Amino acid sequence: MTVATILKHKGTDIATVRPNQSLAEVAELLTARRIGSVVVLDGARFAGILSERDIVYALAAHGAGALTLTAGALMTTTVQTARLATTYDEAIRAMTDGRFRHMPVMEDGRLVGLVSIGDVVKARIMEQETEVDGLRAYVTGAGAPAAPGLA
Repeated sequence: MTVATILKHKGTDIATVRPNQSLAEVAELLTARRIGSVVVLDGARFAGILSERDIVYALAAHGAGALTLTAGALMTTTVQTARLATTYDEAIRAMTDGRFRHMPVMEDGRLVGLVSIGDVVKARIMEQETEVDGLRAYVTGAGAPAAPGLA
């Protein structure tokens, strides 16, 4: 299964903010949408990603004053991205090894989606359940073709 398949089921809606938006505004958006990260766009250009973890670290370092800092000041700019052809195994390996939970999906230099580790795990479980169901049907004879002369 590929990232394209995951996005087909999940959708391609991406929560975005501008670099000059305050962390307070970003936190409100994260809360309202019940999500863990936003993509930071400078105009139409992908600039970085900002997660709830980034906000917590800023609060620990700066106290309540952190809420006046901007998304651009705290966003991660060195971001590992996926392509539509990236397999879920490649995506989950990258997220696990890099210790991050959200991966922007870029195609031909433009942002086309965002997948989370939860999206990737869900896709993997669905695929395994389908495989188990197929094997179960085969073993019980429900899905096995009849042998010649026995039908």
